[in-house]
Amino acid sequence: MEKFTKWVACWGNATSITDRREGVYARDITLRYPIRVCFSGSHLRFRFSNLTGTEPITITRACVALCGREQYVPEWIRFGDDELGVTIQPGTEVESKPVELSVRAGETVDVSMYFANFTQMNAGTLITGPLSKGKYAYGNYCESEQLPLDLTRNTNWFYFLNTIDILTEERNHALVCYGDSITAQSWPDYLALRCAEEGRNHVSVIRRAVSGTRILRQYDCITYQAYGLKGATRFPVEMNVAGASDVIIQHGINDIIHPVGTDVNPFRPWSDLPTVEEMEQGVEELYIRYARALGLKVWAGTLLPIYGWRTYTEQRESMREQFNAWLRASSLFDGCVDFDKAVRDPANPVAFAPGFDSGDHLHPSEAAYKAMADCVPAELL
Repeated sequence: MEKFTKWVACWGNATSITDRREGVYARDITLRYPIRVCFSGSHLRFRFSNLTGTEPITITRACVALCGREQYVPEWIRFGDDELGVTIQPGTEVESKPVELSVRAGETVDVSMYFANFTQMNAGTLITGPLSKGKYAYGNYCESEQLPLDLTRNTNWFYFLNTIDILTEERNHALVCYGDSITAQSWPDYLALRCAEEGRNHVSVIRRAVSGTRILRQYDCITYQAYGLKGATRFPVEMNVAGASDVIIQHGINDIIHPVGTDVNPFRPWSDLPTVEEMEQGVEELYIRYARALGLKVWAGTLLPIYGWRTYTEQRESMREQFNAWLRASSLFDGCVDFDKAVRDPANPVAFAPGFDSGDHLHPSEAAYKAMADCVPAELL
């Protein structure tokens, strides 16, 4: 009989500043996120984040329900002294009380949140992939198995829900994928599906990724705030992952491609362009040392081709190649996941292989994201 004695993160996302639009508040709205659970276990607990909010937000009710069973039975998510709702102060996160729920590996749970009053929708992250789908509906449908078709839309913005832990077997562990828009898109989902297909049932894939983020800089203007917090701020928060054993760091391309000069863009001065040595030092001091202190193995992830991207120059390409050479060779890492090699064109290594470019010459195609997942060494899984 299985013994469930260890808390391990089975799903995770970063929390960042949402894209600044005309409307930044919601009221009388239900958010629902279907989450595939990779481990069997007996209890779930949930972390909700208002890390980047500037006002308190109140989750009126939250519940979790197993999908695909004969009956759809939502279980209330409780906080503190058994409260059904919770107020989360700006810059903070809260963890629920454990919810007793027998879950089998591969099952899906719906996590639903209802917000009765005006809520600042400032803490969330845009993610995509075959396992990353959400919905929102106008009204309180937290307990309903079906959301009303005429009041519901799909969304890839994941608000407030940050991490789900499961009480599971001792041998299970979590692999953290840390990065920017490349990691906020599909390859972590394909990696999770690869694990399931290959019967690698003792590792979860936890995504900690925000589009546009950089190692050394961040934007403080509303135009680019959604590009997220800099590495020194992000990493200590995002490495709060129960049962984590390893982290893959695929980060740094935005440090190279963003600066264009204030004559072109007032928020992107040339002074933001680091040297390769500064990027290496940032990875070592901000990421590797912190991860080591947590007892994690640290894996480098090489930066992908950028040939044809709108700010491409030979100087930026040279920086990328130098940084990749360091990632491959540095003894500071436990190993290197060579994503660049997996997706580049052997005949023209500065560019994506045929069929592997999404079209913008920076982000991979879905086929390339699957190739990235396939190149992760089996020893991490």
